[in-house]
Amino acid sequence: MKTEIENDLIRLFECWGGEKADEIIALPESGSYRKYFRVKSKHKKALGVFNSDLKENIAFIEFSKHFLKKGLNVPEIYAEDLKNNMYLIQDLGDVTLFSYLLEKRKTNGFTSELIDFYKKVIEELPKFQILAAEDINYDVCYPRAAFDKQSMMWDLNYFKYYFLKLNKIPFDEQKLEDDFQVFSDYLLQADSNYFLYRDFQSRNIMIYNNQIYFIDYQGGRRGALQYDLASLLYDAKADIPQNVKLILLEHYINAVNKLIPVDRENFIEFFYGFVYIRIMQAMGAFGFRGLYEKKKHFLESIPYAIQNLDWLLNNITLKPNIPTIMNVIQQLVKSEKLRQICKEKLKVTINSFSYKKGIPIDKTGNGGGFVFDCRALPNPGKYDKFKKITGLNKPVIDFLQKEKEVDFFLNNVYRIVDQSVEKYIQNNFNNLMVSFGCTGGLHRSVYCAQKLAVHLKDKYDLQIEVNHLENEMKYPQKSQ
Repeated sequence: MKTEIENDLIRLFECWGGEKADEIIALPESGSYRKYFRVKSKHKKALGVFNSDLKENIAFIEFSKHFLKKGLNVPEIYAEDLKNNMYLIQDLGDVTLFSYLLEKRKTNGFTSELIDFYKKVIEELPKFQILAAEDINYDVCYPRAAFDKQSMMWDLNYFKYYFLKLNKIPFDEQKLEDDFQVFSDYLLQADSNYFLYRDFQSRNIMIYNNQIYFIDYQGGRRGALQYDLASLLYDAKADIPQNVKLILLEHYINAVNKLIPVDRENFIEFFYGFVYIRIMQAMGAFGFRGLYEKKKHFLESIPYAIQNLDWLLNNITLKPNIPTIMNVIQQLVKSEKLRQICKEKLKVTINSFSYKKGIPIDKTGNGGGFVFDCRALPNPGKYDKFKKITGLNKPVIDFLQKEKEVDFFLNNVYRIVDQSVEKYIQNNFNNLMVSFGCTGGLHRSVYCAQKLAVHLKDKYDLQIEVNHLENEMKYPQKSQ
C-alpha cells in the first residue's frame, strides 16, 4: 500500500506529465531528512522530493531557477507543491562523482583521467561562486544569509558536542570556546562576498549523459571562496591523494583568476583555515549521524577525516593562536580507536543459564537481545546416565540431535537471531546478547547455546563469546 506522501507525489507527477504514473520507488535515505522517490510513466520520469522544511524547499527551488538562468547544470524544476512540502525535479540518475571515483579506483588508482575529471568540476565551481553570485537572491538563504560568526559557531559547537563529547575527548570547555571565538574571527577576515555552495562534495555532483550536474545547494549563502574548495578536496571518503589535492588547488586558483584577480598567498593562507572548519563540521555530522543515529556509513568516514587532520597537523601552521583546538585535534589523530572505528565487529554473547538462578543481565548496557526458553524440549536431565554430564558432552549431544523438536526449535531461533544480527551489523551496533534457559542450565540450554555459536560463526564475521553460567562453568569461544 502506498503512503500518503507517495500518493500526493503521484498526483503532482500526473498533473505535470499528463500521464498515469506506472511506478514510484523510494530511494535510499542519505544524510538529510528529505525523502526522494523515482516516479515514472510511459514516456516521462522525475524525481519526487518530500521535505517538511518549507524554507529549505524555497531556497533549493529559487537557487535552482537562478542557476538554470545562468546556464549552469542543475536539475530542472518540473512542478512544486510547497503547501504539501513537495516538488518534482529532473531525474539525473544514480551515478555520483563519488560512485564514479570508487569504480575507477578499483583497478587503476587515482589516474590522470580522474584528475582531469576533477579539474572539470573545479572549473564549474567559480561559475556558481562568482558569476551566479552577482545577482542571486540571498534573502531566501536558510538558515543564514551568510557564513557569518553565528554559522561558524554553530559548526564548531556541532563538532564539540557531537564528536568530541560523544568520543569522550577531554578539553577545557572555556578555553575551547575562547579558541572558537579567535578562530572564527580570523576566518571572517577572508573576502566573503561570494556564493558559498556549502556542501560541495563528491556525492552532490552527478554524472548524467556524460555531463556534470550539481545538486544539494539549498544550504548556500554568502561566504568565502575557500570553503567550497575545502569541501571538495577534503571530502573524507573520496580520499584524494595529497599531491593531487595540491594540483587541484592550483588549478582552482587559475580558474578563479580568469574571472577575478587572486592573491595566491593570501588565498592559500585562509584556505587551510577553512579546511579545518569544514573537517570539524563534517566530523560533527559523522558523530551525529554515525555515533548518535547509528548510521554505519557515516562512521566509515571518520578514519579518513583523521588522516586528513594528521596531514594538516604535520604540514600546516595556522596563523591564529588556537592551542586548545590544536590539542583536541592532536588527541583525535593519536586515537587508534577512531582510526579503527569501523573495523570493530559485532560481539554476540551467548549464555546458557538455569531459570532457578534467574535470567542473565546484559552488562553492556545495550539492552537488546533474546531469551529463549528450552524447557519445552526433551530433557536429558531426567535420565541418570546424563545427570553428571552436560550439553558439551557427546552422549547429551547425540541425544538432543535425534530429537526433531530440537531441530525445529533451533531453526526458528536461527531465523530470529539472524535478522537482528544483520540489522545490528548494518546499524553498527556493538553488542547483542542471546540467552538459553532450562531447568538446571546444564543440558538443553548448553546444547542450544553451542549450536547457535557454530551457526553464527559459520555465517557471519563476528566476535562470539559463549558463557555457560551454571556451576560457574565457562566455555569461552571467540571468532576473530
